[in-house]
Amino acid sequence: MAQQHLEPTDPLAEPVTGDALAGYLRAQATEFLRALRQHRETGTGDSLDAARALRRSARRISGSLHTFRPLLDPDWSEAMRPELAWLSGTLALEHACASRLDRLLAALHRLSGSSAFPAHVEVAARGRTAGAARTGAAAAGAVSETRAPAPERGNLTVGAAKAGALLDRQLTLARTRAHSTALQALGSSRFHAVADKVALLASEVPLTTTAAASDLRPFAATAEERLTDAVAALPLITAGSPYNAEALIHGLSPDPAPHPQDAPWHQVRLLLRLHRYAREVLHGESTPVDVRLLTAGQALNRHRDASEAAAAAASAARTPRIAPATAYALGVLHADQRHEVEAARFAFQQCWQKQTVGTP
Repeated sequence: MAQQHLEPTDPLAEPVTGDALAGYLRAQATEFLRALRQHRETGTGDSLDAARALRRSARRISGSLHTFRPLLDPDWSEAMRPELAWLSGTLALEHACASRLDRLLAALHRLSGSSAFPAHVEVAARGRTAGAARTGAAAAGAVSETRAPAPERGNLTVGAAKAGALLDRQLTLARTRAHSTALQALGSSRFHAVADKVALLASEVPLTTTAAASDLRPFAATAEERLTDAVAALPLITAGSPYNAEALIHGLSPDPAPHPQDAPWHQVRLLLRLHRYAREVLHGESTPVDVRLLTAGQALNRHRDASEAAAAAASAARTPRIAPATAYALGVLHADQRHEVEAARFAFQQCWQKQTVGTP
């Protein structure tokens, strides 16, 4: 595949200097502080919007520090980036657990062909919404003690119902722990140190002495080239059809390591994000909306979600002493999510080919 820029740099355009980078970082730092204020005003730590906004600004600051690091004080930048990554990753865990469980229960619902979830799954879902901060034991107990009436068993096989209950117990417990971890992180001295540095960033950006006269476009172009190189290394021929049998080989093996095919795709997703942030730095509030980039990003997000859901199903299938019907349902669920992985790769491949062909 030819490696072409998604948005070629116009050599006749005016250079974009370090002032644009400073303005972007100040704006993101201000958004971070606003989200932190919103989080503290809730008083409960349950503000999903505030946590999402904190993650959003932390990712953009960290990504910009990576792309434009030669223009920033190296000691400050190298110390700041891992702390922002720690914060963003910690805050993302609870949402990831909830989304993963919703995805898996919806897949079970679809695969079983039932008209409604069994009562115990519906009760568990309501319990997750109302009580994410409950203890893991209480949450697991609430799920295990609720049973579906006998007539409902016809809507969902026994194996699928028990698989749903098992996933609910495991992922609700994981979400509860992630919630507690996030609260502890936001109250830690480590987080306060990060917040203090971001507060300083909102007023003073530690640029190098040469940054004011430096053009940002070559750095953004480098980020784009890393993306196109990573895409070129993907097995897009394998992704040229919506089904890849090789993707199931490592499915329910005893090895709990991540699926070996997934890592390059996850890397492309991160590089695409860095490319998007670099475009934001160059264009500021007037950043043009690139529908094709958004579509590619959505496909890679689907890939990540399905990959992690498949891993959760495989992990649940390794639970000791589960019934054969439960293990079978989890195996079918795992295969379904690996097929979703392949469908996402196929969608990305189709989008990227159109994008490359349409590039001048």
